[in-house]
Amino acid sequence: MERGDGAAELRVGLRAGQTRLLHLHQHDPGRILFPLSEADQPMGAVLVVTSGGLTGGDRLRVGVGVETGAALSVAGQAAEKLYRSSGADCRIDVGLSVASAATLEYVPQETILFDGARLARRQVVDLAADARLIAADMLVFGRIAHGGERFAHGLLRDSWRVRRDGHLVWADALRLEGDIAATLDNPFAFAGARALATAFCAAPDAAALLEPARERLAAASCNAAVTLVNGLLLMRCFGTDAALVRATLVDYLSFLRHAAFGWPAQLPRVWHT
Repeated sequence: MERGDGAAELRVGLRAGQTRLLHLHQHDPGRILFPLSEADQPMGAVLVVTSGGLTGGDRLRVGVGVETGAALSVAGQAAEKLYRSSGADCRIDVGLSVASAATLEYVPQETILFDGARLARRQVVDLAADARLIAADMLVFGRIAHGGERFAHGLLRDSWRVRRDGHLVWADALRLEGDIAATLDNPFAFAGARALATAFCAAPDAAALLEPARERLAAASCNAAVTLVNGLLLMRCFGTDAALVRATLVDYLSFLRHAAFGWPAQLPRVWHT
């Protein structure tokens, strides 16, 4: 069977006082669009999977580089669908690089894992000592609107590695396999969660945002908490209602981009259409 082998890579830099596109490489089903940015927003890019989703055997490479002093916001066009696999894994590799005095917001929309999907995803981040980054990820365990389908069987192998100034500051890995439904239902694991979201902020003043972030999450409509790990502001939320988890994530990221970057407290438009 034909399998996808896509790529979506870009690099931006500061030229004549403005962030400009310096490099672009894309290969189906990966695509990058550049909508017009509003006056108070940074340069924006939108990641698109033209196949409408990914399945076993597909590969996708995403690379984003921001050179010294530049600022970029990268969002996903829509929720990413991971279809049931006949046996092979879908592989996604993400690499983010942010240079000195540069700023990156990386906020793809949620990944929906169909029952029987097999996803192996690796996300690696390299930051300069004074680089600023907001990154987020959300997983939905099944097609909830499709008869309540659950991600009960298959594979999820997901990892993050974040390095600042060449030193590892955060490593995270999640693996679900076998009787996934039992793991998700376990009160000492996911307690019946149907969605899980992660967001982190790297900035020289990230520690000062800890208490304001906790105050923001105090009224969250799902389980949510934030902490500081090696100078990285790390938030996790999960719950039985994916829509409430998404709403919590959107509200938190809107707060965070304004508090950390001074950008408008609203995510890129594709999140709201």
